[in-house]
Amino acid sequence: MATVTRSIDTLTRDALAVLQPGFTGTTAPDWLLHRLDEGLATVALFGRNVHDPEQLAALSGRLRDVRGDLLIAIDEEGGDVTRLEVRGGSSFPGNLALGAVDDTELTRAVARELGRRLADCGINVNWAPSADVNSNPANPVIGVRSFGAAPDLVARHTAAYVEGLQSAGVAACTKHFPGHGDTATDSHHDLPRITADLTTLQERELVPFRAAVAAGTRAVMSAHILLPALDAERPATLSPAALHGLLRAPVTEGGLGFDGLIVTDGIEMRAISATYGIERGSVLALAAGADAICVGGGLADEDTVLRLRDALVRAVREGELPEERLADAAARVRALAHWTTGAGAGEGIAPAPGIGLTAARRALRLTSTTPCTPLTGPAYVASFTPLANIAVGDETPWGVAVELSRLLPGTGTAAYAAKDAAAGTRALVDTLLTAAGERPVVAVVRDLHRHPWMADALHALLTARPDTAVVEMGVPQAPPQGTPHLATHGAARVCAQAAAEALTGRRPN
Repeated sequence: MATVTRSIDTLTRDALAVLQPGFTGTTAPDWLLHRLDEGLATVALFGRNVHDPEQLAALSGRLRDVRGDLLIAIDEEGGDVTRLEVRGGSSFPGNLALGAVDDTELTRAVARELGRRLADCGINVNWAPSADVNSNPANPVIGVRSFGAAPDLVARHTAAYVEGLQSAGVAACTKHFPGHGDTATDSHHDLPRITADLTTLQERELVPFRAAVAAGTRAVMSAHILLPALDAERPATLSPAALHGLLRAPVTEGGLGFDGLIVTDGIEMRAISATYGIERGSVLALAAGADAICVGGGLADEDTVLRLRDALVRAVREGELPEERLADAAARVRALAHWTTGAGAGEGIAPAPGIGLTAARRALRLTSTTPCTPLTGPAYVASFTPLANIAVGDETPWGVAVELSRLLPGTGTAAYAAKDAAAGTRALVDTLLTAAGERPVVAVVRDLHRHPWMADALHALLTARPDTAVVEMGVPQAPPQGTPHLATHGAARVCAQAAAEALTGRRPN
């Protein structure tokens, strides 16, 4: 058994320091404040913790009353994945929209304004951007969260995003290393397996991460994916070959030379928890080279924090986790906290409240040859709604109905899901057309290419009503259909506003 040379108290503080737990509610619970005083160095926020900017700033202030150098982290990608505006939809388009515009100055400006708003709320770490190359069209979890399918495009926008965000004093956490784009499996539910060889990995997946490191990203988040070319047994989050041998290794040895904080994706995700359990998974992740354990998307209580703390301390005492590795990880957490205290936290940055809508308008594409004849009266919006992935969540509204109703009062809407098609596509469309009546129909789809029921329903609708306008708010992979067909490259609120403006030829007063 290894000899432990430092006090248990120091080990406990280090074990708490490497955890990034969440909690429930919009005020800080007593147990969380108590653990901050004992050494917890990071708190993770999710949509459940956010009511409005004023409440969020007050929450951050209360947490920092206990620990002034606290890291407060959030998963705010903008676009489909928003926590700041979880109940209304984001004021910023997501990565795919920015990639479609392909103006790195615009991407930098969007990230800077997003960072400024986060800093105003007291948040200093953002688990963004996604640097995944969305090379697999069947990907159920990345999609519009990626800047695109071309490595060089993803790389230049990843770098611009990192620079913009960090110019506001908010640390970027580039994810999901070494790349979650070439999979048809969601790691929230199962362990994805990516069969790319090392050459492909170097030429595709790693290109954006190299750009992020060169741009100075302060943190990188690991992915719960199995890449046999790197490690045939353990997913990247638990793999020394991926974290230490590739991400940390010097450039001269074929690595990325990253010296910042390595954060795991949510350790409670089933890709880890179903096989290893969260305690064992956390120990293996630290041993492999991770510095911080993200937990709390689904597990958000004191018991989880204590279980993980005790598992890490026990692993050191029993010689499974080197004491020096835990100390190094905790030191990297504290180093990032030190960087944030001197990073300016949005100081001197002029607000740019309209930058998100500007970007969404520029990302909108008319992808059919049919001219866009403006709607002049109330319409009927039929939203074909797939199951939301866990990263996006089902709480954030999407679609064009709300924005279109503002421009065309009297517009009606209904959502149609796979269960509605179970009784037959014809029955679904008959119900839809009855509800629409004489009003023009706008069909809203999301990743049409991934959902056969949706494609069948849209085909039947267009057969019955060829003048139906179609708005694709996911990845525009399927052939354009509709009169007209619009691609928004994401489902953010501003993307919906841009589409509604195009459909009506109007802008709100």
